[in-house]
Amino acid sequence: MDESHSPSSRPKVFYRPIEAAIAWAGLSRFEHQILELAQGKHRFPEHTDISHWPKLRLCTDRIFDALLHFDLPFGKDGITSNDPELLEHPALTIRYVDLKAWMARLYPDQRPSFLFDAFERHLHPAISVDAVQALITDREGLKLQLADRVQAWDALYAQFQALSEEHQARREQQKRDGVPGTRSETTYLNIVGGLLTLLLGKSPSGVPYSTFENLDSVVSALVAHFGEKPGISERTLWAKFSAAKRHLSA
Repeated sequence: MDESHSPSSRPKVFYRPIEAAIAWAGLSRFEHQILELAQGKHRFPEHTDISHWPKLRLCTDRIFDALLHFDLPFGKDGITSNDPELLEHPALTIRYVDLKAWMARLYPDQRPSFLFDAFERHLHPAISVDAVQALITDREGLKLQLADRVQAWDALYAQFQALSEEHQARREQQKRDGVPGTRSETTYLNIVGGLLTLLLGKSPSGVPYSTFENLDSVVSALVAHFGEKPGISERTLWAKFSAAKRHLSA
């Protein structure tokens, strides 16, 4: 008989102990033959030869050991009562959910197909379905966080691109207008500061380098000779000369 179509391999709400042992041992295709040997009992008589199915007796003994010690809830016709008098009753049954929970707890490496689906059977014994569900939930949360971070990054990158283009446009406009850049302006200020130092300074022997006695006289002379030129005004000259002196001192 094909095991996938045998009675014990079909999902049930509750099982007789012998049916559960047969399915656990992977012997569902021999179920009719095994039930005949059991002679209506839940366990095999000691003289019954099932040596060619060694796992069957082990599975049966494990289930009954759990029943006797009340590790595995049991009842009659699917109704749980845990009445010890039912242990030899023909209608003794174990609910599917109790059998699965008991096996997952005490035999985590045992995951027979009549109790566990394909996904559960492929899980590592140390990993529970609840743990997997928690990991999936965490993963979905992390995906949402990542999507938010990516969106924020895209917005920042767009701002960066806009600022870069604006900066480049200003530099191009400055070139067209003849406005010096930061490095060029520093050079010009240093030159102007050096010339002012010479104009107002003296030689090592104390002889003045020029006839200008102070900065005010330099400003007055420039305004008098070149006052019509752009930028040649007292206010502008004082500002530029002060900046030049600061740059040269720095």
